[in-house]
Amino acid sequence: PYLRGVLLELCFPQLINTSCRNLLQHPTENTFLYFLLSVISFLTVALNLLVIISISHFRQLHTPSNLFLLSLAVSDFLVGLLLMPKQVFLKGGCWGLGSFMCGVLIYVAYIITSASVGNMVLISADRYVAICDPLQYQTKVTTRRVKICVCVCWLCAVFYNGLILKDHLNNPDRFNSCVGECTAVIDFQTGVFDVILTFIGPITVIIVLYMRVFVVAVSQARAMRSHIASVTLHGSVPVTAKKSERKAATALGVVVLVFLICFCPYYYPSLAGEDMSFSTQFSVFGIWLFYVNSCLNPMIYAFFYPWFRKSLKHIVSLQILQPFSCDNDFPQL
Repeated sequence: PYLRGVLLELCFPQLINTSCRNLLQHPTENTFLYFLLSVISFLTVALNLLVIISISHFRQLHTPSNLFLLSLAVSDFLVGLLLMPKQVFLKGGCWGLGSFMCGVLIYVAYIITSASVGNMVLISADRYVAICDPLQYQTKVTTRRVKICVCVCWLCAVFYNGLILKDHLNNPDRFNSCVGECTAVIDFQTGVFDVILTFIGPITVIIVLYMRVFVVAVSQARAMRSHIASVTLHGSVPVTAKKSERKAATALGVVVLVFLICFCPYYYPSLAGEDMSFSTQFSVFGIWLFYVNSCLNPMIYAFFYPWFRKSLKHIVSLQILQPFSCDNDFPQL
């Protein structure tokens, strides 16, 4: 009976001495967790796929700004398609696809998440130029330059993460303590460098750019209020200006707050001076919260746009299958 109980707890019962233990033994717990994580994965794939189809299909949406959104949606789509299912497989502590696939998926995870962070910085810079230097925007931000920036972002993610995970890629089993484990550990020095380059640096840039955008937006709203107030006596003018200010403040708060909430737990080990391990329960929570940001991004960056709501209606109603549907007009504000 004792041996039978031990075998039931192992990922690979035939490897009694070297197999990892299955952490989830309760069917109810398994069902609930797998259902919840599967729903999150499905929503991430579906929402970002809608953004990809919208921007790719409709010609009016082929703008430089939307190309940044498209790149972000692609990285977030891959998070839901590849990385979230990997975490679902690992939920019980058992990995059955071999060490090679484990190493490849961890490398891909780093590339996709780094590219996603890079895309967020590019979007912030794009909005900064659009608000703070609107007269030079079309000259500075061209389709060719945007494509180059996006390609550089992805290539840098591939090269940078290849350097960080060089030892892990050479020996994927290096940090596995038993058969069925898929884990990687980043030492303290590398973790500090990584957290500065992929967290502290980007969030600093995003906050500075959005603060500048916010200040300019508020000053423009106040100038418009003063101008309108000088030519009209309607009492609703101050209310309109206040709504514009609140809208700018809300957009800034949502972007920064969601970014911090989703990213801080993931980088907590490095911020606390510990090695980053991907096998502990807290790290698993941090990774999932990190990935959930990919589900929230299309809501933050796309659902606030009227053109996305209109394109969503065309996609759901299958109007995009009609001839010349790609030439439909969309509101840009």
